[in-house]
Amino acid sequence: MQATRTRTSDLLDRRRRAVARGISTAHPLAVARAEGARIWDEDGREFIDFAGGIGALNVGHRHPAVVAAVAAQLDAFTHPAIQVGSYEGYVAVAEKMNALAPGDFEKKTLLVTTGSEATENAVKIARQATGRTGIVSFTLGFHGRTILATSLNGKVVPYKQNFGPFVPEIYTAPYPEAARGYDTARALAALDELFETRVAPNRVAAFIIEPVQGEGGFVAAPFEFLRGLRALADRHGILLIVDEIQCGFGRTGTMFAIEQAGVVPDMILFAKSVAGGMPLAGVVGRADIVDAVEPGGLGGTYAGNPLACAAALAVFEIFEREDILGRSRTLGRTLRARLEALAAKYPHAITGIRGLGAMLALEFTMPRTGDPAPSLAQRVVAAAFEEGVITLTAGPKSNVLRILVPIVVTGEELDRGTGALERGCARVLGS
Repeated sequence: MQATRTRTSDLLDRRRRAVARGISTAHPLAVARAEGARIWDEDGREFIDFAGGIGALNVGHRHPAVVAAVAAQLDAFTHPAIQVGSYEGYVAVAEKMNALAPGDFEKKTLLVTTGSEATENAVKIARQATGRTGIVSFTLGFHGRTILATSLNGKVVPYKQNFGPFVPEIYTAPYPEAARGYDTARALAALDELFETRVAPNRVAAFIIEPVQGEGGFVAAPFEFLRGLRALADRHGILLIVDEIQCGFGRTGTMFAIEQAGVVPDMILFAKSVAGGMPLAGVVGRADIVDAVEPGGLGGTYAGNPLACAAALAVFEIFEREDILGRSRTLGRTLRARLEALAAKYPHAITGIRGLGAMLALEFTMPRTGDPAPSLAQRVVAAAFEEGVITLTAGPKSNVLRILVPIVVTGEELDRGTGALERGCARVLGS
């Protein structure tokens, strides 16, 4: 019997024929429209979105203020290019980022289009400012998909496999995670060992670290480690670059996760939720460091596009008007309580809760090395999708189910989403 054709199946067939195989998709989903924390597919099915555009939608899909701001900008102009002439939106976003970033020193901002570009430019700035070439990143870190960003990534499959040779002078140190054998003291000691055995500290331009790892599995670095890393950087004249591309813009309960550690970095990378789903990213940091690069050394054709800047300015207003940070803290407490109850129900399969604030994940038992079968987390994600909630995996072996639900999610939507997740767990793990 021939399978029933649907608009979704037709689109997915077209995708298989037309789109590069290397672009993965977590779900057999064909999106028709979205609003807030909800998505409807081409066949009219409704889902609660716990993926949030992989962290790009903290203020939700199609927030009315973002839509209005983009429409107004569209009526004015779309792309003069900042390298050709200045415009209000770019300057206003830079001014706002300079004010929001921690630190009582003068700051400057560079706008680009993607998180990978932000990573690349921060490394260029660090090397120019210090006259050094070495960059230290951390295991299971993720900083993008361009070749320099890929060189910094701390996971091989699928991000580095067969893509070398990589950019030289990149050194990987253990991320502080006690479960993998590296508490704060041992992780800091590993950096001292790296300086003794692989690269002298006076050749290192910068450390780059995610305060809460995204693709690495929502592991939050201990605040003590982040403070120790700042002290180590200061001792050796090394810059500290903090990658807040996924964990920033209110996801953890503060505008930037690093604020909770009381640490002031030299540069912060931002993207994703800064512009409510529009492509915008950048670097904000100490003015004397950012200005080390000569005019023409930074930029990009679409960098700081006016439509994306208009969206970002709307997002800043939404944060203030709708108390997004307060709502994020409340969401984090509510979501953690529900995930803890779920973990308590399946102690044989769910080994813990990871993350910080509303950036939370369920950690499942680790698959055996070489096991080709889907992990428990992958199976639960698939089952939960069938129950009506969209989630994602992360972690070293896709053993983590991560949640990036829009912070503007309503109570009813959160109930529906967590209920679907609970039913997905029951289908895979037993009732």
